[in-house]
Amino acid sequence: MDTTTVISLAIIGLLAGFLSGTMGVGGSVVMIPLLILWVGFTQHQAQGTSLAVLSVPVTFLAAYNYYKEGQVNWKFAIIMALTFVIGGYLGSKLAISINQVLLKKVFGGVLLIVALKMIFGK
Repeated sequence: MDTTTVISLAIIGLLAGFLSGTMGVGGSVVMIPLLILWVGFTQHQAQGTSLAVLSVPVTFLAAYNYYKEGQVNWKFAIIMALTFVIGGYLGSKLAISINQVLLKKVFGGVLLIVALKMIFGK
């Protein structure tokens, strides 16, 4: 791994962490596109690496800051975390079986739909 790659990964990590802490986004919105554009990953590699980064300890301090301010609903978080494990497993099995070109288009479409909904929704 060369210095440029290490610097790119560090910048991606800082951006994803900062945006995760400020807006709750980081993996899909930041890491995956930048791993593809800057590091040359395939869609599958970027998605898998992003998921690996987002293991439980990574967001602990950010979540703790929200918890201290009374902004975490633990009941909801636990339900979503438990079902996220199942959904993540099933989704990853599907994603790795899909052609990268199609997966990239689906991924881009999901980001576009979310962006339009956030910009123009109520």
